[in-house]
This record gives sequence, structure tokens and C-alpha cells, in this order.
Amino acid sequence: MDALTLDFQSIELTDEQFYQLCNNNRELRFERNANGDLLIMPPTGGQTGNINAGINAQLWNWNNQHKLGKVFDSSTGFKLPNGANRSPDASWIPLARWDALTDEQKQKFLPLCPDFAIELLSPSDKLAKTQSKMQEYLDNGMKLGWLINPQTQQVEIYRQGKKVEVLDCPDSLSGKSILPGLTLDIQAIW
Repeated sequence: MDALTLDFQSIELTDEQFYQLCNNNRELRFERNANGDLLIMPPTGGQTGNINAGINAQLWNWNNQHKLGKVFDSSTGFKLPNGANRSPDASWIPLARWDALTDEQKQKFLPLCPDFAIELLSPSDKLAKTQSKMQEYLDNGMKLGWLINPQTQQVEIYRQGKKVEVLDCPDSLSGKSILPGLTLDIQAIW
């Protein structure tokens, strides 16, 4: 099932109103695009949820060992510079960016784009829409992103200033200079 998009261009929700809408409807998962349209995201299936949990666990374990930043799951909202509210399946920001936020900002949707984001393509997701979301992250400051497609066993790697790289059935993914020491074991996904 695709995300349901509601045209909200005639109704301007403030950031606070959008935050309250999300809090008042915790059983639903919302995103908002740069046009202000409200996207109601369907829940994932069991297999996708399990894979995503494994990805988040590996990212969290790496960060717990290196203490370089903060890791976020798919429930975390980010207010991107273009005005969109997005929730990547897994994401990370450096500690300095986290420390620069106020306590109030840390409690609400984070007013920034993550430096690193992962989107896991579920069977109900449209590839083109997810690729557009990855490009939106790049356009808003993401430094490294991985779009993982279990169905085709491909990973698209997004980097600032570089062409999208496509890997077929990789064994692992490296965080390189953005997430030094991170090697994501991707074997369990395939």
C-alpha cells in the first residue's frame, strides 16, 4: 500500500500544529513534503520491520562503540531546511550537531537533515518515490545515504557531489569517512 497523500496546500499547518497532529495520532505515521502535503505512511510488514531492526541495531552498536554521534530509528521526525518533515528508516548525526540543539529541539522533530540516512525499500514502496526522497535528503545536506532494495538485492549509494552508485548484492557497506569504522553486514537482508 502506498502512502496516502493529502493536499494540505490550502491549510497551512505550523510546525507546532504538525507536531501535535502526530502526537495526537500516534498509531499513524506522518511525513510532510516541501509543498506542505501530508503523507500518511502505512506500517511495514514483518519481514521489512525485522530487516530494519537489524540495520538499526548494527548502526546503534557501531555508534555505541565509537561515540561519534546519535542514531535515530524510523519514528524520528526531521524538519528539513526545505520545510519537509521526513523520517528515514535509520539515520545518524554527529555529536556536535546534537549538542548544538536546545533541549526543546531535542524533544520535538529535529530541525535539521541527518548527515547519514538509510531507506529500506519495502514491497509496497515505489522505487522512484524513494529515490526522490533520497535526493531530497542530499539536497538538504545529507552527506551519505543508502537506499537498500531487498527485492533486487541492490544498494544505491548517495553522496554529496557524486553520481549515485549502484551496487549489486554487496556483502557489506562501509561508512567511509562519514561514519568511520562502520561496516554494515548486509548478508542477512538478502
